[in-house]
Amino acid sequence: MERVVLRKKTGNYIYIACPWTPKGGGMFKVADYLIQAQVHSDPDAAALRPLDTRGGGNALYSFWVLSTALVKLVRGRLNGQLAGVHVNMAERLSLFRKSTVVVICRALGIPVVLHLHAAQLPNFYRKLPGPLQGLTRWVFSLPETCLVLGGEAHRFVTRELRVPGNRVEIVINGVPEPTHDRRNAGDSPLQRILFLGNLSERKGVSDLLQALALPGFDIDRLEVTIAGGGDIAAYQATALELGIDGFICFAGWSDQPQVSKLMAQTDVLVLPSYDEGLPLVILEALANGVAVVCTPVGEISAVLSDGVNACFVQPGDAAGIAAGLQRVLNNPAFRQTLEKNGRRLYEERFSFNQFFIRLAGIHQRHFGTAGHALTDSTLTKKETL
Repeated sequence: MERVVLRKKTGNYIYIACPWTPKGGGMFKVADYLIQAQVHSDPDAAALRPLDTRGGGNALYSFWVLSTALVKLVRGRLNGQLAGVHVNMAERLSLFRKSTVVVICRALGIPVVLHLHAAQLPNFYRKLPGPLQGLTRWVFSLPETCLVLGGEAHRFVTRELRVPGNRVEIVINGVPEPTHDRRNAGDSPLQRILFLGNLSERKGVSDLLQALALPGFDIDRLEVTIAGGGDIAAYQATALELGIDGFICFAGWSDQPQVSKLMAQTDVLVLPSYDEGLPLVILEALANGVAVVCTPVGEISAVLSDGVNACFVQPGDAAGIAAGLQRVLNNPAFRQTLEKNGRRLYEERFSFNQFFIRLAGIHQRHFGTAGHALTDSTLTKKETL
């Protein structure tokens, strides 16, 4: 079927497709930022609208939500106002749900921009049976363009999924400006460490707890907050067993106002993951001028530099994680260097205004219309872990 680009007219809109729930993780955060950042009163702009493809219930319920989303696509095509769909994709069931959206859009003649967020998709794809690998390659051949987070994802999409290089674009995510002022150094004798993300082995939570149990920390001055969902009880039991529960707070799932306050009060963000793309939490730390201790996995090493705007540690190396944290906490000059350089890097590459404008240009090119961004404003963020 010939692809149809619906030209701009009053009332046109673009769907931003993703799980519209905290379970959507980084995809949801990025999509929610886009919806909030748009100008709603500009008659020349397309409206960015959420298209929930999963819901917050179980897997069975998600099929009902997906069916509802497909009906909305048909309705938008019939009324002529749906200009295009920006599909945010990860791995596992997200791959199959979003593939359905892409295929239906193709059948209806609705142009699609496919935005790949998952660092885990390559491994997932390689484990699929041959026929499903072929089906995945076909789905990726359908969108107008495929957006990826960095060079590793670009190589996977072009070499293994066989998407022509001229239809793959690297687009680095952006995050809004902080909504809380950073605390001044010396306001408190406490040294604060923050972990922010889903509590899992992939994120290195056990390694972090093992690191905090090693000697060398001034535990009388140390306060560690571990914020996020997951198997909280199991990690609390591990902290108790290691004897470090006295200075660790498991904050649980936190909404964005809570996250913003935590980020503004912390000295160091730590993310000892085994596998990542380019985590939004790192970009948020840079925006807040917070020193980052992280593993150089996924696209992280392509945008951050060890000792310049981050302190790199190796996945699974508890002693190395402890040493990295102590280096930042015990060396104020080094911490200030990371804070200053990190904030400069955010301003140069990761501001949300830059990100919105880049995506708007892509939408304009492929959909014939685009949303317009708010300028010089602070977004009321509703992101979740």
